[in-house]
Amino acid sequence: MREVKFVKKYVLAINPGSTSTKVALFKEEEAVMKNTIDHSTKELEKYNNIAEQYELRKNNILQWMTANGVKKEELKAVVGRGGLLRPMPGGTYKVTPPMEKDLKIGYQGEHASNLGGLIAKAIGEEEGVPSFIVDPVAVDEFTEEARISGIPQIQRRSLGHALNIKAVGHRVANELGKTFQEVNLVVAHLGGGISVAPVKKGRILDYNNANEMGPFSPERTGGLPVGDLAKLCFSGEYDLKTLKTKLRGKGGISAYLGTNDAREVEAKIKEGDQKAKLIYDAMGYQIAKEIAAMATVLEGKIDAVVVTGGIAHSDYLMNLIKEHVAFLGEFFVHPGEDEMQALNEGALRVLMEEEEAKIYEEEVNVND
Repeated sequence: MREVKFVKKYVLAINPGSTSTKVALFKEEEAVMKNTIDHSTKELEKYNNIAEQYELRKNNILQWMTANGVKKEELKAVVGRGGLLRPMPGGTYKVTPPMEKDLKIGYQGEHASNLGGLIAKAIGEEEGVPSFIVDPVAVDEFTEEARISGIPQIQRRSLGHALNIKAVGHRVANELGKTFQEVNLVVAHLGGGISVAPVKKGRILDYNNANEMGPFSPERTGGLPVGDLAKLCFSGEYDLKTLKTKLRGKGGISAYLGTNDAREVEAKIKEGDQKAKLIYDAMGYQIAKEIAAMATVLEGKIDAVVVTGGIAHSDYLMNLIKEHVAFLGEFFVHPGEDEMQALNEGALRVLMEEEEAKIYEEEVNVND
């Protein structure tokens, strides 16, 4: 019987979340198939930790492929969302034994994204094709100055939307006729949380911590006057859990207007709601201030300001921000957040030899 040979044409992208696993098959840059595999609470509650969910989620992915007539033999690479590894420079990394070890133990904590690299490695290894992760949650490229907070007991941490920020950075650099390593950008990711980053020749030098600093967002307070916050903490009105929810989840626009949906806020503004306009304009004002502040990290030598994320769909907000920051240079809007596309693009850059895959080590110098 003649052996059937399959053409290796697909990149499989895997993005595990707390109760679902997003999967997509790409043929070069085109997503030919996408799906979200939901996992019920009952299905997951029997596992003691996230790492134990590995076999279940891997099998669900393979079943999805089989149900859609896709053979494992047709894969040319597998790429997963990176998890809470050691602080590391951004880029596309091969999944190696040291990385697998840290993903299994949850080096910086348990998170569903830890499964991305593990599942990618398992499926890739079965077919003898490479497995990668791209710009994981642990990306840390801060300068030493950026880590200083003003109080020795607290260090500023690198925490933001690295995967999407770097993905749109590559796209804008291409639009400018340059490589990502040739441009300086200020990139603002606007979603439930807001990250604004100065990106110098491919490296994220700083961030506002999307959970604790910078502009307020639809559901987070951003930076607050610390004296008044300290008084609130010791007022006796809130326990720690309640206060943390007030800062992240029920802060920002949600605290002022009772909704975290920017579309609802814009509808209120169109109806003449002046309070909604004031709060929404204030968020845009704070975003613009943060963009301008991050431009100083690049000494004003920037090729473009880039705005991305779900709220970047708002023409109202984009026009408001542009009015404030247009003096800095070209202004690009790339709305939405397509993590699956970003994962595929990272894998393709290595497969097409546009860049080399990085190797994860147990001791990483984040300032390399």
